[in-house]
Amino acid sequence: MGADLTDISAVPRTVDWVEGRLRLIDQNALPDRLAMVDLTTWQAARNAIADMTVRGAPAIGCTAALGMALAAHGYSALQPAQFVQAVSAAAADIRSARPTAVNLMWAVDRIAAVVAASPTPAEGAARAEAAAVAMLAEDVAANVAMGRYGAELLPDEGSVLTHCNAGALATVGYGTALGVIRAAVAMGKAIHVYSDETRPRLQGMRLTTWELQRDGIPVTAITDSMAAVLMRQGRIACVVVGADRVAANGDAANKIGTYAAAVAAHHHGVPFYVAAPLSTVDMALPTGDGIPIEERDPAEVTCIAGVRLAPEGVPAWNPSFDVTPAALIAAIITGQGVVRPPFGPGLARLAGRAAAQGGAS
Repeated sequence: MGADLTDISAVPRTVDWVEGRLRLIDQNALPDRLAMVDLTTWQAARNAIADMTVRGAPAIGCTAALGMALAAHGYSALQPAQFVQAVSAAAADIRSARPTAVNLMWAVDRIAAVVAASPTPAEGAARAEAAAVAMLAEDVAANVAMGRYGAELLPDEGSVLTHCNAGALATVGYGTALGVIRAAVAMGKAIHVYSDETRPRLQGMRLTTWELQRDGIPVTAITDSMAAVLMRQGRIACVVVGADRVAANGDAANKIGTYAAAVAAHHHGVPFYVAAPLSTVDMALPTGDGIPIEERDPAEVTCIAGVRLAPEGVPAWNPSFDVTPAALIAAIITGQGVVRPPFGPGLARLAGRAAAQGGAS
């Protein structure tokens, strides 16, 4: 547990604040090129979330927080009542960018509360920026702590399956599920990763393999339909995924296809772990039945890179997430520790502790 984990990722910060600008890695450009975009308005931040320039629940949350800071600065010349009204309207619009990742709402509400408590618009803008920037460091620290806790669950040698991208690209830096893997490697464990391609947007194929290759961690890309065969052959020691929202009972929403991987893992006796910061836990939702599931453009299913695969006129269904029941999850890894079933009491205890400390990790 004493290994230095902070420098293992070769991926630049996914979300950053540079001289009053919001800087993001353009994830739609990967893996062909590493491109950075600088945004100066809250509307641009909101659009970057909606069009998946930035994705991954923690990265979305931090982008939203910095978007709120941009809104506060942009409206700081208004009178106090107008200032609060304008920032509140921006908050409502940013919250609507994507519905499933609760980190988005958590981050917007956190900065909105800072703004509302400020004596003047100028002070509100300064405090919003400071609070949003502080969240960047909090995210990395939570991920590193999560990695340390989760690495203990991984074998000393073996293959780990992951679905979608829950790495540095899904956070400010380091990663949740991939952070666990990075930490295990830093501790000297010989880990090989199988990365589901993650249809339809191929985040596992495009992003997870790109990250791990840069870090020198062995990775093999597979189609989503291959995972169960690897489990049957005994070639998967465990599954580690991230989450976009975790209900109070431990039901976890993650990228579509995660539920299928969890069912296969359960059938084959393979431990299935979820790695997520406490900001992803929605204690207001008793079960995963209440998690809103985003549905995206059917063209993401019928086309790849603009090339149509299905006959013209064939409809497609495109839910972006599914919910894995808590009964299929062996443990939830957070920055505050590992929670085992039944998840409700453990999550409530950690959430209460985090609230008392003034944050969520």
